[in-house]
Amino acid sequence: MATFIKNVVLVHGAFADGSSWAKVIPRLTARGIKAVAVQNPLSSLVDDVEATVRVIEMQEGPVLLAGHSWGGGVITEAGNHPQVAGLVYIAAGTPDSGKSFNDWWDDYPPMPGAAEIEPYGEDYVAMTREGVRKYFAGDLPEQEADVVYATQGPLAVRCFDDLITTAAWRAKPSWYVIGENDQTIPPKVQRDSAQKLGAKTLSLPTSHVPMLSRPDAVADFIAEAASSMVF
Repeated sequence: MATFIKNVVLVHGAFADGSSWAKVIPRLTARGIKAVAVQNPLSSLVDDVEATVRVIEMQEGPVLLAGHSWGGGVITEAGNHPQVAGLVYIAAGTPDSGKSFNDWWDDYPPMPGAAEIEPYGEDYVAMTREGVRKYFAGDLPEQEADVVYATQGPLAVRCFDDLITTAAWRAKPSWYVIGENDQTIPPKVQRDSAQKLGAKTLSLPTSHVPMLSRPDAVADFIAEAASSMVF
């Protein structure tokens, strides 16, 4: 009997934590999908991939990986795990083999959100409250954006320069959600990446956090991806 993917592992990005998936998880659960969020240490690509693989291996059967922002780099590497059947990118990076996150978007003009990234202790950075309100989560109510700010995980500066070994999207099917009003990652690099991957694409008029501002659309898209792969 044919079965669909019933496990989705959600990988957050920089300046965020697993709670960034809080609206998507119950929507996937309602569709009979087990959704689990990774808590990335954001200390290096290797560390974040290790945290993601740990969650993958706790699932029974094939897994669909979904990554937001920097989490796209993480799933690009972790997606080589044999349990991973496909990859969903949410306004996310898709570095190629031997390339870093910074290499991925280096040819594109920086967005306003980049100016709101400031040092957070030694060798880490975080986004300012104003940056989260205006650029990172600009389409959320201010009170909700402030929760995103308060729960963010500071990012080790080295992360964006860590190199992908093998890009999993070269061998596995991919999907991409584009945030057309994103002020953190250029929408053009998102569109170009989706085209390069040959990904099935959903464009939404959102900020950098479509999973928070348009959770129904994002959950539907992830569920559609999961149901399109039969085992």
